[in-house]
Parts: sequence; C-alpha cells; structure tokens
Amino acid sequence: MSLEIKRVTSRSDMMRFVKLPLRLYKNNPCYVPALTFDEINTFNPKKNPAFEFCEADCFIAIRDGKVVGRIAAILNKDVNKFWKQSHARFGWFDVIDDLEVSKALLETVEQWAKDKGMTAIKGPLGFCDLDHEGMLIHGFDQVGTFATIYNYDYYPKHLEQLGFTKDVDWKEYLIDIPTELPDRFTRMADILAKKYDLHMAKLTSNKQLVRQYGKKLFQLWNETYNVLYGFAPLTDRQVTYYIKLYLSLIRLDLISLIVDKNDDIIGFGISLPSLTEAFQKANGRLFPFGFIHLLKAMRKNNKVDLYLMGIRPDYQQKGLIAMIFAHLVPNFIRNGYRVAETNPELEHNGRIQALWSEFGPRHHKTRRVFIREF
Repeated sequence: MSLEIKRVTSRSDMMRFVKLPLRLYKNNPCYVPALTFDEINTFNPKKNPAFEFCEADCFIAIRDGKVVGRIAAILNKDVNKFWKQSHARFGWFDVIDDLEVSKALLETVEQWAKDKGMTAIKGPLGFCDLDHEGMLIHGFDQVGTFATIYNYDYYPKHLEQLGFTKDVDWKEYLIDIPTELPDRFTRMADILAKKYDLHMAKLTSNKQLVRQYGKKLFQLWNETYNVLYGFAPLTDRQVTYYIKLYLSLIRLDLISLIVDKNDDIIGFGISLPSLTEAFQKANGRLFPFGFIHLLKAMRKNNKVDLYLMGIRPDYQQKGLIAMIFAHLVPNFIRNGYRVAETNPELEHNGRIQALWSEFGPRHHKTRRVFIREF
C-alpha cells in the first residue's frame, strides 16, 4: 500500500482535492461543507486577487488509487514583509487517521517552503485573514460554521506527534440573546453619540451600502485589524473582491455602521444569519437546490453569527461598542434570533471577550495555529 504525494496540476486533480472532505466527513453532523466552486476559485490565480502577492500549490495523498489526504502550501509575501518573517503557510489540510499520511503531506509543504528560502511552516491558515484559519483543538462535538474549519480530534494529535507546537489560539463563544436590550446600553449609546457627534449610518439598499461605504469599510478593517495575528493590509483588488463577495448579499438590518459628521466610518459590526444548516444541506453545491437552502436561512433563523466588529483606533476604549449593540441587538430580537455565535477571537484579546461578559458567554470552541521551524 504505497503512498504517493501528487501536486495538483489539472482540473480533475483539483476536483479530487476539493471533494475529499465531503467523503471524509460524510454523515458527520458537525461538519459544514464549503461550496465546491468557491474552493476551486480560491486556487485560481485569475479569480483570487491574493495571487498578486502569494504563491500556492495544492497536493493530494493517494493510496491504492484513492485520495487519503490533501494540503495546500501558501507563501504570503505581504504577511512576511509586514511581520518581518520568513514563514510559509499550510491550509486546506484534511487527512484520514494515519500519521504516515499527515507526515508525508506536511514534509512536502516543508520542502516546498525550504526551496523558497523559508524558515518555518505554520497553519492551518489561508491566503489572508478572511479565509478559514485555525485547527479545532476543543469543541469537536460542536457544529461548525460556514466561516470556520471543522476537523476530527486526531488532527492536532498528528501535528503534535510530528513536532508542531502552538503558535496562537482563538476562542469562540455562544451567547444567549436577551429578550430585551438592557437600558444601560441605550443610555450609553445616546450619551456617546452626542459626546462624539456620531450617528448610525442610514442604509437603504445593498447598492447604497456598496457605493457609499464599501471601500471605507475595508479601509477601516485595514486600520483596525493591523495589530492582529497574521495580518497584512488588503489590496485594492482584494477590497473590490470582498465587497462583491459579501456586501451585495448582507442583510441591512444585521450590519451596524457608526459614522461621524463627515460620513466617515468610525466603527462597524457585521453579522449574518447562521448558514450552517443551509451549507450542510447544500453539501457543496449551490445548484440546483443549494441556493434555496441559503435563501431560507437568510430569511428565517434562530441563530446569528457575529462575523466582524471593529472600532477606529483613535476611538477605541471609549465604549462605542455600546452603540453597535444598541443597534444590532433589538434587530436580533425582532428577527427571532435566540443565540449568537462569535467568530474566532484571539485568546489574548481580553477587550472583545469582556464585551460578551454582559451576556453570559459560553466558551465552546478553541482553535489553534501550529508552527514547526527548521
């Protein structure tokens, strides 16, 4: 039973690469499949603007004609320049419970990185911070989300046995949505709005959101997230790409934009109805019925995902998150959402974790980026 590691060079290879998880996690109630066409486009230099500053190769592990593992090797030159490091990344790592397969895949990425003059590999990470990142190390019995990685519990065990160590952890929380917003949030929001001459942006359509605030939103994302792990500023092409990908579909009552008298964005909160069940039912396919499941989830749901949140650096530590909560939470209540799930938050980001303390958060998942130096 010889093992072959093959670089993905054809469309048929890529289809085997993207479809492995559908077989590996078949009937697993916690796994949330990605859309197949989206996975393919991610590795298409003509579609993904990250290839302006990234190099990448995909590999599949084959035994007896069957794909038993996969991995992507990524070199993000902008991240290395920003953090003054020489690291390569691995992502899209999926494997059967066989240490030999994991070892062969990771050694392939390590050699790929050495050939490019790198000194370490780490992951799982994507091309940028808006891709899936972090291997699940706690919460294997919890259902995933469309924006995060789900993996079996043997994955981190394999990496530890192969000499990988922790680089950083993220935590995720479940939060019960109150039946009504505590008065102190409304009072605080009113006080802050008057004190700093701020107000909530009036959004009338997704076209208006894109036209008036799209670029400003991602410019602020670059300012707000530049101290976080693995960050590199989004390029103009990436901003255009993500505006088209996200803002044209987002529900206006689930986005909160704090603006000043000049209509500049000071803070933002972006949430989405949970698409977990919809993506599970779609099983990687948008057609013929996948998009129907997604539309239903957008319209009627009892769970909401807290996707992105940020405050301009010069306004941080002034309590402006209260304005975002005062705007979003009543909309959550009106929509019948009972539970919110946070996106992964860096373990040392005490400021954001303190926000949830008002609502009795339950820490239910932890994910990790592993690193091995050479």
